[in-house]
Amino acid sequence: MEQIGLDRLTGIIAFARSASLGSYTAAARSLGISPSAVSKSVQRLEERLGLSLFTRTTRSLTLTPEGRDLHERALRLLREAEEIEQAAVAARSEPTGTLKVTAPFPIGVHLLAPALPRFRERYPKLSVDLRLGDRYVDLIEEGIDVAIRVGELADSRLISKQLALHRLCAFASPDYLRRRGTPQHPDELVHHDCVNFRFQSTGRALRWPFRVGGRTIELTPVSGIVTDFSDAVAAILEAGGGIGISPTYVAAPYVKRGALVPLLQEFAVERSVITALWPESRRGNPNARAFLAFLGEVFPSPAPWDEIIH
Repeated sequence: MEQIGLDRLTGIIAFARSASLGSYTAAARSLGISPSAVSKSVQRLEERLGLSLFTRTTRSLTLTPEGRDLHERALRLLREAEEIEQAAVAARSEPTGTLKVTAPFPIGVHLLAPALPRFRERYPKLSVDLRLGDRYVDLIEEGIDVAIRVGELADSRLISKQLALHRLCAFASPDYLRRRGTPQHPDELVHHDCVNFRFQSTGRALRWPFRVGGRTIELTPVSGIVTDFSDAVAAILEAGGGIGISPTYVAAPYVKRGALVPLLQEFAVERSVITALWPESRRGNPNARAFLAFLGEVFPSPAPWDEIIH
């Protein structure tokens, strides 16, 4: 009976995650198992229930009416299980186990990843599962302890803490500026080669913000090269590809070694903020508390990357 109960619970978890993420592959990535294991677990659940939970196509999964009802019930079950686990975790004082953190690629690569060895030296019993990407993650459903996001809090179920300003600035290589000249005003960008960034989550190109005459304007310059990765923008600019917009924490190492030059700084704006988010259930969690305190070291004020630029 215990084995049957465990197998059914596994099927419910696999089903709930697949329904929320829209595919077996995404669910498998989230759960740390193979897509075929997720698929088989859901199929066994359907066979036991005698119901079709998904309408399947080659590209996606769509819930049937019966599946929608079961999904809502499964999410309630998983949230209650999460609360039980967090109550047990909060009862201890020493950080241990696994801390799940999610962040956008550039913040994860440039700011979090270099700091994690220092964090683990301090808490050797605590492992870190760092998940990077632009995909929106439901922290509560996917069991994430702390998320780093750019922008304001959009989920009222989460607690937030502002970490740093997210500053954007225009950059180009010294070689490009020698060949093409240095623009003195955003209006002059029409005479230059531009490199732009496209958001993976929406497919939209970045609108370049500038403060002109006391108000913020946004431009989408004609761009010869567009990429969906911030580090690629910086690499293209370093190679003389033109002028582009980059977060200051990405461009700072290039500026420090003389590979990029900041431009139009008097027109630069603070686009938004970098924020840490965590579920209410993590308020007493020693793992989350330790990491949130450590983030104060990762994001000092003033930010060293902004000081390099300015």
